[in-house]
Amino acid sequence: MLGMLSLARAVWAGGGPENVFLVVNPTSNDSIAVANAYVAARGIPPINVFMLPWAGSKEAVPLDRFREEILGPVLKGIASRRLAVQIDCIAYSADFPWRVDYRDSLPPEVAKLDTFPSASLTGMTMLFQSLDGGPNWLEPQSNDYYRPLGSDGVPVETVGFRSWYGWGPDGRLLEAGGGRYLLAVMLGVTTGRGNTVHEVAASLKRAASADGSKPAGTIYLMTNGDFRTLTRSGVFPATVKALATLGVKAEIVSGVLPQGKKDVAGLMTGTPTFEWPASGSTILPGAICENLTSFGAIFTPSSSQTPLSHFIRAGAAGSSGTVVEPYSIQAKFPHAGIHVHYCRGANLVEAFYQSVNSPYQLLVVGDPLCQPWATIPRVEATLADGDELLTAGGVLSGTVAIAPRASLPDGGECDRFELFVDGVRVDSCGPGGTLTIDTTTLADGHHELRVVAIAASPVETQGRVVIPVMFSNHGRTLVMSVTPRRVPVDGTVTVSLEGEKLEGVLVFATGRMLGRLRAGTGSLDVPAAMLGRGSVTIHATGRAGRTARESVNALPVTVEVSE
Repeated sequence: MLGMLSLARAVWAGGGPENVFLVVNPTSNDSIAVANAYVAARGIPPINVFMLPWAGSKEAVPLDRFREEILGPVLKGIASRRLAVQIDCIAYSADFPWRVDYRDSLPPEVAKLDTFPSASLTGMTMLFQSLDGGPNWLEPQSNDYYRPLGSDGVPVETVGFRSWYGWGPDGRLLEAGGGRYLLAVMLGVTTGRGNTVHEVAASLKRAASADGSKPAGTIYLMTNGDFRTLTRSGVFPATVKALATLGVKAEIVSGVLPQGKKDVAGLMTGTPTFEWPASGSTILPGAICENLTSFGAIFTPSSSQTPLSHFIRAGAAGSSGTVVEPYSIQAKFPHAGIHVHYCRGANLVEAFYQSVNSPYQLLVVGDPLCQPWATIPRVEATLADGDELLTAGGVLSGTVAIAPRASLPDGGECDRFELFVDGVRVDSCGPGGTLTIDTTTLADGHHELRVVAIAASPVETQGRVVIPVMFSNHGRTLVMSVTPRRVPVDGTVTVSLEGEKLEGVLVFATGRMLGRLRAGTGSLDVPAAMLGRGSVTIHATGRAGRTARESVNALPVTVEVSE
């Protein structure tokens, strides 16, 4: 498993869309619609979208099937697309099972001791390295990315995550060896007591808008005498103090939920049930809100406790809950330091996994890239042989050298730059260096360049500029038109293509092939249901041979598919 591992616009994210592998269930309309919403909100490259058919239960999967039919294909998909060096996070769209049952995989002497032999989809994905041996995921300190606490109970440091990093038992980043992980989330759950597709899409869009906003709100830490809050409340005073040093307001409040507060920038509580609308409070964009209770990520209608989906419905960027009775064990839930990590600039998925020592039962849901308190580099790219800014629609030929530059609002510096072409990392350099690409080795026509700056800070905050350009070396052209641009989900779009001296054309969108032509010119009728609801970008590649240089890409076309 380890081995498998039309305008230029600024895109802000910690980690980044190039580092997320989006897994979609093509047999589910909800899964495709949620994925479409996330691709639109975050600019996930098409090559990072992986269609994985799943017709089994949307609630639970045995461990052996999880390994063979979900995790294994995902890891192989990453490797086959040459993305292993850049993928840090697996994001599951809706309609995958949120629980993994592992009783049959335990040694008999262990099985009789484990009363609740189930784990979460995200926890087992994160701990993928543990699946190759004994049941190491059961260890109370299975996650070495968990940040050590100081004497006051607050995390002493916050660091960025990369999948190739190894971590020692004390949380140190190692030069070689150590624990290896893949951060994991579900974008949303739309079955049972989960959310509607509209609620999930709205939450993802809202979360993306929060990056770098440094919200002027308050993080509320609730105490109410219930053992669910007592489990974590001992470090609340130190957490409030640590947040104050970051310029973030936090309050320890008695009760289940903050009442009448219009500035909820984060929430930590503990209660079996709650009614958010009755609180009269408002969740700000980007907020992490979560609750320590037994069944927060159990979405079956018969479950008695309030699920995490209520926080997503109310506007939270992310939440979490356990998929089976975890007991009130701190290691299985986010430590209060999650808000310290978040306010130090970590993204949502980094903040979660730096604060959970034993994540195997915890389902993390939301936008992994949301990063409200990050100081994000502003990036520009010029052609290295002059000072001409690289802009959208530019035509590039031959070998191109790009001079990246970046500035940070706090006066900080960048450690390095990376260049991605159509989502694949092709080069990197330090400050003052150049990024190079030989355009003659790639298809003529449309390509998307992404120049990413990575801050010289422990959190490794990223900023990027995304520039659609045209490569012109081999004299090939392909023109695509799509009608209509707005279509109901039960309608049809017609994709018309015109190219010369091509053996065929492939048409695809959101990780799936829509059809092909056996010549360079012709048309395809595509059911809108294949595209899924939401904003969808259609791509086409024509081929005159087997190599990339014998191909040509059409300018993509975006359509809107409505209910």
